Amino acid sequence: MIAARAAPEAASFETVAATSRMVIEGVTPQVDGGRFPAKGSLGEPVLVEADVFVDGHDRPAVALLHRVAGEKTWSEVAMRPLGNDRFRAEFEPQTLGTHVFTVEAWIDRFATWAGDLAKRVEAEQDVAIDLLLGAELVDAALERSRGQAATRLKKFARSIRGGGAEAALSPQLRALMDAAADRSGAVRMEGQLEVWVDRERARFSSWYELFPRSTGPAGVHGTFADLEDRLPYVARMGFDVLYLPPIHPIGHRFRKGPNNSVAAQPEDPGSPWAIGNQEGGHKSVHPRLGTLEEFRHLLGAASSHGLEVALDLAFQCSPDHPYVIEHPEWFRQRPDGTVQYAENPPKKYEDIYPFDFETAAWRELWAELRSIVDFWIEQGVRIFRVDNPHTKPFRFWEWLIAGVRERHADVIFLSEAFTRPKVMYRLAKVGFSQSYTYFAWRSAAPALRVYFSELTAPPVRDFFRPNLWPNTQDILTEELQGGGRAAFIARLVLAATLGASYGILGPAFELMENVPVAPGREEYRDSEKYQLRDWDLDRPDSLRDLIARVNRIRRQNYALQTDRGLRFLPTDNEHLLAYRKVTVDGANLVVTVVNLDPLRTQRGFVDIPTVELNLPPTEPFEVHDLLADARYSWRGGRNYVELDPGVVPAHVFRVSDQARVEPEFEYWE
Repeated sequence: MIAARAAPEAASFETVAATSRMVIEGVTPQVDGGRFPAKGSLGEPVLVEADVFVDGHDRPAVALLHRVAGEKTWSEVAMRPLGNDRFRAEFEPQTLGTHVFTVEAWIDRFATWAGDLAKRVEAEQDVAIDLLLGAELVDAALERSRGQAATRLKKFARSIRGGGAEAALSPQLRALMDAAADRSGAVRMEGQLEVWVDRERARFSSWYELFPRSTGPAGVHGTFADLEDRLPYVARMGFDVLYLPPIHPIGHRFRKGPNNSVAAQPEDPGSPWAIGNQEGGHKSVHPRLGTLEEFRHLLGAASSHGLEVALDLAFQCSPDHPYVIEHPEWFRQRPDGTVQYAENPPKKYEDIYPFDFETAAWRELWAELRSIVDFWIEQGVRIFRVDNPHTKPFRFWEWLIAGVRERHADVIFLSEAFTRPKVMYRLAKVGFSQSYTYFAWRSAAPALRVYFSELTAPPVRDFFRPNLWPNTQDILTEELQGGGRAAFIARLVLAATLGASYGILGPAFELMENVPVAPGREEYRDSEKYQLRDWDLDRPDSLRDLIARVNRIRRQNYALQTDRGLRFLPTDNEHLLAYRKVTVDGANLVVTVVNLDPLRTQRGFVDIPTVELNLPPTEPFEVHDLLADARYSWRGGRNYVELDPGVVPAHVFRVSDQARVEPEFEYWE
């Protein structure tokens, strides 16, 4: 890489149109023709590819040019051929924000000549005239060079004229000629493309959701201070994001009781998503949780445990919210004079009023909603889990997120949108850093393979970052209801190894809560969404130790910290799902095998592409099962596995033994 070197400006199209023979197309990453930036992150190279070709037999030289948006100087990287006229290069951003890149190409006359010369030498042909032609190319490069480079080129020209074919084909001469390339006919792709670069946590994160009000003594509403006492428990499981449902005052009118009943008792706390009452709205905290100052103290305490607090951003109101009284124009009025409450027929949410984004006062509404985000950023929040963003305009989110990023490039937005795929993808394109997925409902091997092959390959990979949740406060899948301990473990391992970011609702997950509100329903019975819960965190059957082990594996293996490098592996048993993740340099290779049958032992053979992964094709090699801390000797590309769901229904094998060293960290176990 030639850092911070001004690349020559390519000739204008009008100048080169008659003589240029270069074609540049198929440049990636490119989202909707450049309408939206692709996604990147610190610590992960941006991989750029392009199809570049020329008529005839001349060889092209191709360069990737990149810079931070607003800067004038390009940095340049030579693009290497992949075959079939495809070229690749990468650059690793060092700053947050927008980075710009483009591709430039020109005819490499020296490489063309050297390639032909090598063929003639191998065929033992007379190359005297060819060497004179090459010397002329070196002479031309000499005119474009200075100092030591010019001196060395002069020596090479003399040697070539003296019949030195070996000197003509030397790597040293090739490097000098590349540095002095003739770009007078260079062509640059039309336009430039952008990459928005987030911090690492947007790419790799482990989320733990809990309700602060259930952290107090049995039957007592928890506080921020109680939640601080819970922080070591969460941190020792290896999570780095603590996600809190809304922490604001809760409405009284139409308050929902246990199990979403419409008849709430005075002591029922209501749903945190019914935001606002006479004590305040979106810029206030529930007084039973504490004060704003105590919330800021919680943020500091969480940070000391390696945790970052994510706040729920729910743009909706209870009927008691101050906005309903102060700004009735922000809500839709029904023919009977009442305000339209939220509905997803046949479901009714009488305790929630959605904003009317088609109001004539939309500018004022947008500005106020943006001020809510700004307020919590001022308190120290840098991660927001956004509730139901698909029920608000795309243009609104594009405007809000872009405005926030102008001042705070480190802010992360997670889109909680379980809706149609194209809608979910559009939200990712307009700026959401991460997105919920359909993972919870993908359980069979064919469905998992198809879905994650789509998510982790271009073009989707360029703009969509999945965050995988086996359960949420609204989702208790049929698989978790009936699959027992093995189902919880399998879904944990799948979420944590298929995706670089995942999350669980705790303590319901580690304590394997599996009772639905009614047969055929996916909601929890006695859900914390509507009532306080008392959890026995020291139950001997808790999955907390296993969760800690899985998160430690994720921290120690860089291959699991990116959504690149995922490929599914063939098995002869459809109850066994096998896949690998590997770093670009191949130094860290992880192979995961999961038994998708929670009731029966499954066995079979897994096929490993040994040549592709640089493994011995016939000699034995060791695989280390990081879950069980067991080592096995495998040989060749086809190996046997057997998984008993009554023990552990998964293997997570490290095949390449170069683990990532992590800082000292205290886990459960």
